[in-house]
Amino acid sequence: MTVGVWVLGDQLWAGQTALESRCDRKENTPVIFIESMAHAQQLPYHLQKLVLVWSAMRHFAKELEQDGWTVTYKISPDFQTPLLAWIEHHQITELRIMTPTDRPFAELIQSLDLPCDVTLTPSNRFIWSDQSFNDWATSRKRLIMEDFYREGRHRYDVLMVDDQPMGGRWNYDRENRKPPKGKLTIPEALWFEPDDITQEVIDWIKQSPIFADSQKYWQIEPFRWGVTRKQALQVLQFFIQTRLSNFGPYQDAMLMGEQTLWHAMLSPYLNIGLIHPSEAIEAAEQAYREHPDEYDLNSIEGFIRQILGWREYMHGIYIHMGADYPQRNFFNHNQPLPGFYFTGETDMNCLHHTIKQVKEIGYAHHIQRLMVLNNFSLIAGVLPQELQDWFHLAFIDGYDWVMQANVIGMGQYADGGLMASKPYAASANYINNMSNYCKQCVYNVRDRTSENACPFNFFFWDFLDRNRKKLSNNPRMSLILRNLERIPDEELKQIRQKAADWHKQNNRTEYPLPSTPNHGQSDPATQPVSRTDESDPPRSSKRKKASGSV
Repeated sequence: MTVGVWVLGDQLWAGQTALESRCDRKENTPVIFIESMAHAQQLPYHLQKLVLVWSAMRHFAKELEQDGWTVTYKISPDFQTPLLAWIEHHQITELRIMTPTDRPFAELIQSLDLPCDVTLTPSNRFIWSDQSFNDWATSRKRLIMEDFYREGRHRYDVLMVDDQPMGGRWNYDRENRKPPKGKLTIPEALWFEPDDITQEVIDWIKQSPIFADSQKYWQIEPFRWGVTRKQALQVLQFFIQTRLSNFGPYQDAMLMGEQTLWHAMLSPYLNIGLIHPSEAIEAAEQAYREHPDEYDLNSIEGFIRQILGWREYMHGIYIHMGADYPQRNFFNHNQPLPGFYFTGETDMNCLHHTIKQVKEIGYAHHIQRLMVLNNFSLIAGVLPQELQDWFHLAFIDGYDWVMQANVIGMGQYADGGLMASKPYAASANYINNMSNYCKQCVYNVRDRTSENACPFNFFFWDFLDRNRKKLSNNPRMSLILRNLERIPDEELKQIRQKAADWHKQNNRTEYPLPSTPNHGQSDPATQPVSRTDESDPPRSSKRKKASGSV
């Protein structure tokens, strides 16, 4: 009997369970990596995402080979052809794959016809297991993140003193909303120059006609992301040493020309397995315990909440909600995503600068994503599934599991409030408070009806007007709805007309989103090619003639 391991492109660490199950027999365990072009040809993914995933896969394969594993690395139009040849060559009778996070991976496993048993080993990518989250969630009527976060702090003994939160408070969010006023000294980011392996990937993508569409929208160079575990750990330590002390107060700030501010830039590495989330949490907590005079607790707690709170919560929601969740559309929004999400060509300065940054490096921080990109699509009535597809395409850390909850639930309130207690909808006033975008914008940040009125303003009030019946039962919306009632009928009519006219002038027709919502698409890290939206994948299985993804 020969056991082989298929390493997926978002499971790139030696401690993942499929490899770990054979670490004492590595010399007798064939391992395969596959770069499949099938999915990469379907949608125009950000070029830097392709480079990150494929270069990281190649580097990790090389590391495994140096560690004594027998490694096969294939670049192929599909999965099945190289798998069949590899299985036959090594006489493999059992194929092990760590359970994929995204549902499309599991569906691909079901679809492949392989002449061996397939075993899905339990995933250890997250701090909470799938079953633990489901057990927690099934006992609750409403899945509030703050409750989940406090349970995680208790359960995993993070920033705790006995059974109480360190400092006496669970949440320091009030201290972490400081606007970027005055003269700020912003630390440099830690970037890397491409090595030979990475440059080979870059050159191949640039020359391949497969990626011609992507080259219209996304910038591939300079590529400065890390691609190995060593580099990812360097980014973590660099953040702890140079950015964490001021991360908290300014984590919501936005500034023109500043791509990273005090943010950790760890999500791309966390999401392909180069760092485990527990490592990032432990590093931050250890720094605070060893050097309490150098770090404020609000910065430590704010960073840990991003991982133990939001990141773990987003994954849990994805697992718990099931396959129909991404189809939800509480407000029945149906406008197409504006074309400027692909070009960046808009007079709205906040959107222009945020999208320009995404085009350049495939990244924007959480407030740019939530209160600029998501907020505008929400109040403008964009079809939630189109925005989710764009987030999946555009972001270097975008995956099915993380974008569903972030866009469908948190950003677009398309689940009707299962995740969020109210919609994250705001006028231009919020952006003006938390950024310097509005100072150099052609639109009037305080106007909602004139020729120079900011679209965030007339769309915000139009959104409330369109949906006042659905929002009237939400106690957190009562104050703003009372303000809506104070707007004179004639002005409200002008607001409605402004919104309607804007849509006529900005209707997307030529940009590369599918006509049918594509919310089941996966990404080039694991590259399943179809999705059936049936049931949750099994946690582990062993069956004849079935297989898995990258």
